[in-house]
Amino acid sequence: MSNAIAQIVDTYVRLMNRRGLDELMMHRQRLAVDLKSRSGAFDFSLPIGKIDAEIAIIEEGLSRLKAESAETGMTRPI
Repeated sequence: MSNAIAQIVDTYVRLMNRRGLDELMMHRQRLAVDLKSRSGAFDFSLPIGKIDAEIAIIEEGLSRLKAESAETGMTRPI
């Protein structure tokens, strides 16, 4: 899944779509919070780890977008 997220993030960065990245980030953060709040017989550490890795990919994309926006002089978020 991380490869798919990386491709999505790359596309959003290329299109300068800050809103898309923000929405992707919020969705993953909500998933992480939901899984971390669960308890029971099932071990959620693996899906939590994958979601945390995806969040890191999205954060890196947001950093790249910020850098590219600064280079092109674009100041408003999309």
